[in-house]
Amino acid sequence: MAAVWQQVLAVDARYAAYRTPRWPQFRTQYVRRRSQLLREQAQGGTLEGGTRRWYLRIRTRLLAQRYGALSEQSSCRAHSSSALRASRTTLDRMEDFEEDPRVARGHRRSLSRGSHPGVPRGTTDERPPGVVPTPLAEASRAMAGDTTLSENYAFAGVYHVFDQHTDSAVPKVQFAHDDRHLLACCSLDGTISVCRLAPGPPAVLRVLRGHGGGVADFAWSLSNDVLVSASLDGTLRLWAPADGRCIRRVPDPDGAALLCCAFQPLNNNLTVVGSARHMVRVVNISTGKAARGGAGRLPGRVLALCFDSPGRVLWAGDDRGSVSSFLCDPGTGRLTKASRVVVQAGGSITSLSARAWASREAPDPSLLVNACPDRLLLFRVVEEEGSGAPGLRLRRSFPTRHREQPLRSCFCPLMSFRQGACVVTGSEDACVHFFDVGRAARATVNTLQGHGGAVLAVAFNCDESLLASSDAAGTVIVWRRQHA
Repeated sequence: MAAVWQQVLAVDARYAAYRTPRWPQFRTQYVRRRSQLLREQAQGGTLEGGTRRWYLRIRTRLLAQRYGALSEQSSCRAHSSSALRASRTTLDRMEDFEEDPRVARGHRRSLSRGSHPGVPRGTTDERPPGVVPTPLAEASRAMAGDTTLSENYAFAGVYHVFDQHTDSAVPKVQFAHDDRHLLACCSLDGTISVCRLAPGPPAVLRVLRGHGGGVADFAWSLSNDVLVSASLDGTLRLWAPADGRCIRRVPDPDGAALLCCAFQPLNNNLTVVGSARHMVRVVNISTGKAARGGAGRLPGRVLALCFDSPGRVLWAGDDRGSVSSFLCDPGTGRLTKASRVVVQAGGSITSLSARAWASREAPDPSLLVNACPDRLLLFRVVEEEGSGAPGLRLRRSFPTRHREQPLRSCFCPLMSFRQGACVVTGSEDACVHFFDVGRAARATVNTLQGHGGAVLAVAFNCDESLLASSDAAGTVIVWRRQHA
């Protein structure tokens, strides 16, 4: 993150205790979200340095007018400073300030405890050797709190169990965008369930019926007003989840089973679908027609699709163990084949998830891949020399039980400045596994047990308070995360 944006985040973190003094979990959530937004701004580079510094000054003044100067001692300030002292070893790395060398050198001076509010003067500094403290590290400490990564992903138990699809596998679950309690799941019984977890008791709002075969995949539009589903009956359907209506039915031109689908993130009027006849096609959902030039062919059946965050690169995985990339024009849907990488020779790629950055230690684009047999792979996305096409460099590999089922995984949606970051995957051992992408050994952070069959899919809601998982027996379990 650029130095100025890091200072903005530090100011927000220092004032966080004033906003909700009785709700510490909200403070952590707020600062994490600010971290995500500011990091995206820093990566975009759309604002000049002078404009960023002007924003920093204005924001500091507005917060001071609203909550008072930071030098004022108050109960809220004392509470926040005690939290900062308790987690003082979680510090920002100096590489975060590479954009402005003068700032980096200026913050290399060690700070005494007396420089922090609420810490008695004259107390010796007991920080671990080799860790350089900076005033901006308050942002990191505020986000990390007193919990380790393992404690952060501890779960209090089962929030609810849905069993409306009993005896038919549920290959995917997904929360609606920016909605904590709206959940959908598709089933091989040919239906899609839309569920509400709160307010009130959890309930199935409606069941979407119409497919003549199992539903292999579905996706929410960004506004959550449309669902698109891909079915083994060879049709793509658009649904209005608010009332359960089928808006449009689009048959595959080859009559092939449809195995996966995804919305174009920059243009939700376009949907990409993968078929059992090795084809990737872009469909205009307003007309039901294929986009001109929006088709590509893979070596095998297309099992997984995902876009990168900017919506310019489409990743596709097949049952021959390869991952292919296409450059996608978000306006027209035209696809241009870019690259192909054999990830698991003789195996299959059942899930793809793209992320702009995996963790603060790995701030470059990443791709998470479920590869059968028995591997969960994290790749760094790079530009190939000469061609400039997107390529993959293996960063981490995690062992999983994966032999027959189409397993899915996901990144944890929130990224904090705590050391490490988590990915979550289903497994054929009937467990949900959490792995720390930054830990060299013993990467398992947590394991959730409770399913009666292979766990096929996992999904967090937007604030990580709930995790949904589905299995081959048709059960969907919603887990409640333990809050500090």
